[in-house]
Amino acid sequence: MFSVTVREHLMIAHSFRGEVFGPAQRLHGATYLVDATFRRAELDADNIVVDIGLATKELAGVVAAYNYRNLDEEPDFAGVNTSTEYLAKVVADRLAERVHAGALGEGARGLAGITVTLHESHIAWASYERAL
Repeated sequence: MFSVTVREHLMIAHSFRGEVFGPAQRLHGATYLVDATFRRAELDADNIVVDIGLATKELAGVVAAYNYRNLDEEPDFAGVNTSTEYLAKVVADRLAERVHAGALGEGARGLAGITVTLHESHIAWASYERAL
């Protein structure tokens, strides 16, 4: 399996509901490094996994929709605990929509899957992997 990873960053504010979150129930900020890994079994006709420029552009577009936002105030996240794991899924699903719409080029239609990893710190991160 071949893969290409592109990176962006995301700065948000949010809070959680539930005792399991302890002090994170209060409004707090988070800064994530966001890695999007695109996978395919065989290279395309140009011997690439995906156009890195388009992948970088589309990841930046997905992240920009939430960057510098309080997610507690975003209608898409009403009543949702926006955990790192959950946000990784949101980013992966939005990227998948863009792949299916052709925004990453025709060659990207041969992608097998995407993994999105949100790095909370140098010692903790969460990922979501999905098929395309």
